Order: sequence, then C-alpha cells, then structure tokens
Amino acid sequence: MPFIPHTENEVREMLDAIGVESIEQLFDEIPDSLRIHDLPGVPDSLSEMAISRLMHERAAQDGHASCFIGAGAYEHHIPAAVWEITTRGEYYSAYTPYQAEASQGTLQLIYEYQSMMTELTAMDVSNASLYDGATALAEASLMAVRANRKSKSRKILVPRSVHPLYRQVTQAIAGAQELDFQSVDFEREKGSTPLSAFKAHEGEDITAVVIPQPNFFGSLEEVDAITDWAHENGALVIAVVNPTSLAVIEPPGNWGEKGADIMVGEGQPLGVPLSSGGPYFGILCCSQKLVRQMPGRLVGRTVDEDGKEGFTLTLQPREQHIRRSKATSNICTNQGLMVTAATIYMALLGAEGLARVAAVSHQRTRQLRDAVSELNGVNGAFDSPYFHETVIRLDRPADKVLDAMAERGVLGGLSLKDWYPELGEAILVCATETKTEDDIRAYRDVLGEVLASVKAA
Repeated sequence: MPFIPHTENEVREMLDAIGVESIEQLFDEIPDSLRIHDLPGVPDSLSEMAISRLMHERAAQDGHASCFIGAGAYEHHIPAAVWEITTRGEYYSAYTPYQAEASQGTLQLIYEYQSMMTELTAMDVSNASLYDGATALAEASLMAVRANRKSKSRKILVPRSVHPLYRQVTQAIAGAQELDFQSVDFEREKGSTPLSAFKAHEGEDITAVVIPQPNFFGSLEEVDAITDWAHENGALVIAVVNPTSLAVIEPPGNWGEKGADIMVGEGQPLGVPLSSGGPYFGILCCSQKLVRQMPGRLVGRTVDEDGKEGFTLTLQPREQHIRRSKATSNICTNQGLMVTAATIYMALLGAEGLARVAAVSHQRTRQLRDAVSELNGVNGAFDSPYFHETVIRLDRPADKVLDAMAERGVLGGLSLKDWYPELGEAILVCATETKTEDDIRAYRDVLGEVLASVKAA
C-alpha cells in the first residue's frame, strides 16, 4: 500500500471546508496536561536520505553483543525462509482480512495458526492474536470475570513469580474495571509458588488463579496441584506460558484433572526477532465452553453453496461489529504480520524441530549455570527445575557487574534488584539454542574478569 501524504494546499482546503484554522484545533478537547508535544529521541521530519542515515546509526548502536538476557523476549534462530515468505506482497500487511472474498490466503494462514496453537497448547480454541503477552493477561482476567458468574468477588490471585511488567500492565488495564488482584508470594529457596501460599485463600470467593509456567525466574511451578486446587475452590485457571517450552513440558490444556481454562503468553519466541523492543504479539487460547467470552477474532473453515472450501471470520466479539455494551474487548489491533511469521516458523520447524529448539535451549542454560558456578562469589539462587532461564546470585553489585560485562561485549542478564530486592544481588540469565559452548565459556571468562575488578558489596 503506497504512502501518499497530503500537500499543504490539500490540508488547507480540508481545514477551510470544515471551518477550523489548524490541525491542532481538531484536538482542542484533549486537556493540555494529557498531550505529549515532544517525543524524546524522535526528531522532527527528515528527508528520506537523512532518516535512512539516522536509522543505520541507531541500528549500529545495538552492536553485536552476545545476549544472555531473556525476561520475556528471547533470541532464537529464525530460518531465513520465515521472513522471506512473511514479507511477500500477499502477506505484508497487519490489517485484518475483513473482505473474505479478497483475503482467502490470509484467512487460511490464520486458520492454520489457530490450529497449530491449539495443538501446541492442548487447548480447544485459539484466537488470532492480541497486542502482546502482557495485554493478553489483562484480557484473560476480564474474560475470567465475565465467564465465572458464580464468583462475585472479581478477585484474581496473581503469584509474584508472574512477569512484573505483565502484572503492572494488567493492573493498569483491568484494575480500573474494579478487578481485585491479590499477590501470592513465592518460596525463597525454590523461586516458585508453593500450593500452601494459595491455600491461605481457601474458603474465599476467588474468580481466577494465574499460574505462570515457566515463571519469570525460569522455574517450573507445580501446575497440576495448583490447577486442581483452583477448580476445587470454584476458580478458573489462567495459564501464562512460553510457547517454546510447550514442546517439551506439559501444555496447559493437560494440567491437573481438567486443564487450564484460559492460556495466554507472548508469541515473540515463534519467529519474531528481537528488534529494539518490538513488535510482539499476544497468544490467547481457551476451553470450548468459554469461546464466546474470548476477545479478538476467530477464523473458521466452511464450504460455499457449490461445496468449495473457504475461510471466513466467525466470532468477533468486539465493539466494531456489535453494540459497545455487548463487546468483550475493545482491542482492535491483532498482530497479523507477526502471526504470519509465527505460522511459517512453526510450519517449517514442525513439532520435532520445535522440541529440538526447546531441548537445546534447556541444555545450554544448564551448561551456563554450571560454568558460572565454578566462579567464586557466584551461586544459583534457587534449587528447583527450570527451562531456559535461571537466577544466579553474586557477592557484589549486580548492576556494576552487568555494566562492566556490557563494555566487554556481553549482555550478562537482567538485574532483579528493582523488582525483587529481597533476592539481593541477583541476575536473571538466559541461554537459547543460539548460544554455543564457546559462547558459554566466553560468558564465564568475562564474568570472572569483571568479578575480579568490581568490589564486593
């Protein structure tokens, strides 16, 4: 789709036609305190040549550091074919395919995506994506309140081992709609949430329980026991997962006796590269009984009057298509292009390939943890099973250590001090299949050098 800007004369003609002096006047109903007049780091309009040079300069600032940071965004190898196909003209749009007669290819692709996601998660139904993993959790919380009509409390138990940013986004979106999010603490020795922490709420009116698997620390939770406890206490279960991990660990549809009711997560690990903060896309699946409460869209397969196969949008419980008061969500941005990449990525790797990615990532993280544990002043923070992230604890300031490692070309992990000060000088580290044994030895050597130069706390 070409970008054709309006000329100044055309803009003037339009403003004269509607009787206003300037474009700014169109926004005069918005209080000035809510307006953002300048975006830090974003320059005024530039020529194509100047913006190209600027973007290359900023891309170069990313450098080629060896990245061991995960925390919700993961570096995986993406076969070259994924984005060669994704950026073909037939797919290169994030726009929703409303006109079925002109969009059969995109609709079929979304249908394939939904089918793959339900197989991967063992859930009944998948939508066609949301904005990102954090907003997907907010939507799932609202969905649970609508679906669990026996519960009147609007209370949702959220472990502190859920990604801190997910918790903040969910509180910001759903907290304003009078949902009561109650925090559940984790066990210091294991980095996971014991069943006993949930049992402290036994007998209360609980609408839903959130279970991360793996959790923000990379640790695995006792999902079967927690799921069964939640159902026995009348609560729905919202699973928060890393899709790559589901190739090797039990998917949420099989947790406990009945499985999770809703599943959300970040789809970025499935073929979307790290790119200075985005774009990402949220995944959301649910059981069949909750399908009419699901935000977003569904694509279905059908036949026309001649018996020919076709694809079309089916359930669309959003306010663009139905009355606002009947809408389940006002989310209008599905991440169609990212879903396209994820579908091609999963199709190319297949179940066996995805399992190899997950298994090698786990193996590399174990090697990383073993390697750094050889160093004086470094210890594993938790004694529990993990997937491809783990927490290590240092005997000196983590922020200084990470800064010094970055100067040597190694992004050594994420300091947890701001979010979890009780863990001390703790770092969340991650290794995926992109890391070699040489990369891990290099990490250990650089960390050893830095520890020798940074004073202990």
